[in-house]
Amino acid sequence: MKRFLTIRRLSVLFFGIFGLMLIGVFVFQRYWMEPGERCEAEGKWYDIESRICAQPISIAEITGRPISVTRAEASAEKNKELVGIEDQLNAQKRARDAATEAERARVQALRQQ
Repeated sequence: MKRFLTIRRLSVLFFGIFGLMLIGVFVFQRYWMEPGERCEAEGKWYDIESRICAQPISIAEITGRPISVTRAEASAEKNKELVGIEDQLNAQKRARDAATEAERARVQALRQQ
């Protein structure tokens, strides 16, 4: 009687699977890990899922505020700027309303004559 899983077949099967796993490890190292190590050696960030090497950007470049200024200080400064703009718009609106009322009064005075 001949058995299907003999020692010889099991050893060939084991070494075949071991060889495939070893090749898989080398492929993973070569195509996924080494690019990340090269990228990080250059001082960049590497995303292993998308395999993208990206240049880190300072938050100061994104927000436009200096590094020495805190978020609260920058927010307070922007709020002051917005309040100033709102005050200017309200002053312009009051001036337009005053000019409109003066013109209405002038027209009303002309109609009464």
